[in-house]
Amino acid sequence: MNGIINLDKPAGISSARAVARVKRLLPRGTKIGHAGTLDPFATGVLLLLVGKGTKQCERLMGEAKQYETAIKLGATTPTLDPESPEEPFSKTGTGIQAVHPGADEEHGLQTRATVERVLTQFVGEIQQRPPAFSAMKVGGQRAYKLARSGETVELKPRIVHVYGIELLDYAWPLLRLRIDCGRGTYIRSIARDVGEALGVGGYLTQLRRTRIGSYDVSAAATLDQLDADGVERHLHAI
Repeated sequence: MNGIINLDKPAGISSARAVARVKRLLPRGTKIGHAGTLDPFATGVLLLLVGKGTKQCERLMGEAKQYETAIKLGATTPTLDPESPEEPFSKTGTGIQAVHPGADEEHGLQTRATVERVLTQFVGEIQQRPPAFSAMKVGGQRAYKLARSGETVELKPRIVHVYGIELLDYAWPLLRLRIDCGRGTYIRSIARDVGEALGVGGYLTQLRRTRIGSYDVSAAATLDQLDADGVERHLHAI
């Protein structure tokens, strides 16, 4: 059995757990992996690679991706998502140039025009600092392990490609975006940096990956569908 499964990962489980769930449905000894991790709170397209499909990992990791996300402005969290407690935002030492506030902004309400202006800063080839709670390695150790142990983790910025950001909806404090980006882009970092540029802070409350390359979430199978139909019915040819 060889091919690619376009899975709509549910919230509440890791990508590794999703792979383990599907592995139980495969013939004994069949290889299975995935291309592009989704955090446990995130949902959407997770490409599972079966058999010889595992050889497609690097190619698929390099495909363009699309996300839809909700960002809460006016606060932050250590992990930049809903998996850690909310904290007040500190403006000191962020390294992001904040916009000059207008009358509404002085009272903590960012206008739609200001938000749209700030979003343009994060389109194109940009320098992005990965989150401290990430799988990036620092001195041979995963950054998130160091951060969980209480160490201060400062990761160096790197170049990523953001092809477009569409403002879907904005009603303070929630900002909804559609983001098209390349490999290695952290949507949590975009939430952090947009919030810092607005001078109020921000973190992800929802994240859904809607596309990887030609694989769209509208055609993705759920875990329940795989259980009911079997894997072969949802297996795409390599």
